[in-house]
Amino acid sequence: MATPFLADLHVHSPYAFACSKGLTVENLASWAKIRGINLLATGDFTHPVWAESLRNQLEADGDGLYAYGGVRFVPGTEISCVYKQDGRGRRIHLLALMPTLEAAGDFTNRLARFGKLESDGRPTVSLSARGLTELAFEVSAEAVIIPAHAWTPWYGLYGSRSGFDSLEECFGDLAAEITAVESGLSADPAMTGGVPDLQTRSTVSFSDAHSLGRLGRELTAFDAPLSWTGLRTALRESGVAYTVEFYPEEGKYHYSGHRKCGVAYDGAALARQGPVCPVCGRMLTLGVLHRVGALSGAAVSEAIVSGAAGPDGDGFVRSGHGGPPFARLIPLQEIIGAVRNVGANTRTVQREYAAIIDGVGSELAALLFASAGDLQAAAAEDVAAAILDARAGNVDITPGFDGQYGSIRLR
Repeated sequence: MATPFLADLHVHSPYAFACSKGLTVENLASWAKIRGINLLATGDFTHPVWAESLRNQLEADGDGLYAYGGVRFVPGTEISCVYKQDGRGRRIHLLALMPTLEAAGDFTNRLARFGKLESDGRPTVSLSARGLTELAFEVSAEAVIIPAHAWTPWYGLYGSRSGFDSLEECFGDLAAEITAVESGLSADPAMTGGVPDLQTRSTVSFSDAHSLGRLGRELTAFDAPLSWTGLRTALRESGVAYTVEFYPEEGKYHYSGHRKCGVAYDGAALARQGPVCPVCGRMLTLGVLHRVGALSGAAVSEAIVSGAAGPDGDGFVRSGHGGPPFARLIPLQEIIGAVRNVGANTRTVQREYAAIIDGVGSELAALLFASAGDLQAAAAEDVAAAILDARAGNVDITPGFDGQYGSIRLR
């Protein structure tokens, strides 16, 4: 079996709303190497200006992928489907991967009938999730469609606000073609493995990076050759070796609550208090923890969410559902900043960060794979100790809710 390759297949360009102008091809490739990423989606290939930039800068690598600066790229984009189904308004975000830039261009041309693609790199179209999937397969039988951040209340496949209870309900007769689902920042495999849909499909994690600093905050390692065929086969045949995750509590929609009212409920509190806000009297934004429990048919306990068994000595967590292992990580710059009691973007942090990367090869190597000896050789003693503590899960957590990120602190 080939050495697993690391992929981030949910990224954006300078032409997506609220995304950094620094997300150029050159910068994406440079930061991918710093993070330890082998394969990136291009992001936003439906935007005409970005598509032209991709055609001018990427070169076919002979394995069905594209290359720039030593990093591979696959044509990929995120699309927002806004429509009505079964008497309800639906807003579902999907990732679309295409085998070639030519196929991506054909898909874009057909999609233009359903929305203004030039207005946003993450376009909104008046197509159902099933309709968009069908359109993608009309362009190429090798197209891949992945529901994006599937548990997000507002735009997720399973979201409490406009989502569905199953893939079959959403995609109908094409549900079997959806072989992978992106969990999103507020969920991880320990939470979602009990959901029936996901017991026969791959759960993948990507960054949804709106800036370079967010690239690779979640990743998926695939046990496959680094090629288009290898990627597609891995997505269709459960070829996930492991995933790299946010702590799910750090995601913006982990608990249920109202940010403006200062109300946040875990699963037990929501069961006691009900879904109505005690401050304003309106319905709470029901979070991922609640939604996963509802669809798995069992309460999702905080012990499961927090990984009570802890990392298994090597930095990985094995959930009780039999899926691939995963690691919950804190970004290296945040660890350094916490130790130095300064902001993650300060010069002090950047100097130490660069030295560690030079010493061990990549951020992921530092956070997950480098030995204690190698870390101590590359980093100050207190920073190396903090990295090892973070790897072991020695953290305190304040969960996020209703659009507010949670916080993770080293003990």
